Amino acid sequence: MAIINRIGDFAEDMKTWRRHLHMHPELGLECHQTAAFVVDRLRDFGVDEIHEGFAKTGIVALIHGQGDGPVTGLRADMDALPITEETGADHTSTVPGKMHACGHDGHTTMLLGAARYLAETRNFNGTVALIFQPAEEIHGGGRIMVEEGIMERFGIQEVYALHTYPFAEAGQLMTTPGPLMAAVDEFHITVKGVGGHGAYPALCKDPMPCALAIGQALQTIVSRNTSPLMPLVVSLTVISGGSATNVIPESVSLSGTVRSFDPDLRDMVERRIAEIAHGQAASYDVRADVNYVREYPATINHPDQAAFAGKVAQEIVGADNTITELSPEMGAEDFAYMLEARPGAYLFLSQGVGPSVHHPEFDFNDDVAPIGASFFARLIETRHGRA
Repeated sequence: MAIINRIGDFAEDMKTWRRHLHMHPELGLECHQTAAFVVDRLRDFGVDEIHEGFAKTGIVALIHGQGDGPVTGLRADMDALPITEETGADHTSTVPGKMHACGHDGHTTMLLGAARYLAETRNFNGTVALIFQPAEEIHGGGRIMVEEGIMERFGIQEVYALHTYPFAEAGQLMTTPGPLMAAVDEFHITVKGVGGHGAYPALCKDPMPCALAIGQALQTIVSRNTSPLMPLVVSLTVISGGSATNVIPESVSLSGTVRSFDPDLRDMVERRIAEIAHGQAASYDVRADVNYVREYPATINHPDQAAFAGKVAQEIVGADNTITELSPEMGAEDFAYMLEARPGAYLFLSQGVGPSVHHPEFDFNDDVAPIGASFFARLIETRHGRA
């Protein structure tokens, strides 16, 4: 393993930054304290330009190298999750009901580490654009920053990002060309009938049997409308209706998530959910309202950039710890919008096997932060040419 020596020198500083961020989590677009902390560090490092206010609390900071060259974007997400922390760590969240359960505190720290090194050494040509993004978990802060024109305004030509991975031995870098993470959609179905007394169902139009039939029929989308070779998840996750054992409710609601990679498959699922809901409603003499919401698109790495990132990864963690044909995952990531806007690649950095992300006992492993920072820094020096 070849962590950059200078980055190794300030590994303890990185740990301090990360634990500060962990103790002060913020949600969605409201990453005000986090952004202020990032800006203070960037000013300490002497970066050339700091531009604030994208997606409300997002930042783009520029470090210019020693000569003309490309512009590469490096992105870190900053937001936390509405989860009550159960790690028992000394640096546990100080904000009730909020915690960094997905490693975004570590992502921000790794990009800060790369920024400090690149601003000190400037051993590259061109410009690096440091993208600190809020609202990855909700709202799609990546989409908002793209829509606000950061790629065009700063001339960003390629873009890269890292995410922690608590499912493998620490110190591996993993990616793949093409699809890496799924598109995510959600559906909401409201079955409306006529409520009344549970003892007199003939006087009602009971939405409950229809809702149960819809829930069962939704499972046929994967098993009967899709090739078994095509990745697809349709999960019914919420059913809500009724308030008393002797009352037939007026309505019942069903909601769930859909994960896919293929755009045509995505279209088919949206169509079939509506057909199933309306068809079942007609057979039970009730009404179904369907709201299908398309969220993040699939995270699709560009082949050339994924191959390049894999080569850089080998320099940092070695060939044995670099995986360049990782199987796609059904999780989702709003970095997908940046990859739709510009060529680039998304990678995972393993931190050791432990509690999953989005779990109340999850905590980022500070020991791998210098690896991520070194990867970012070496990627810039390699792509831009060392001055």
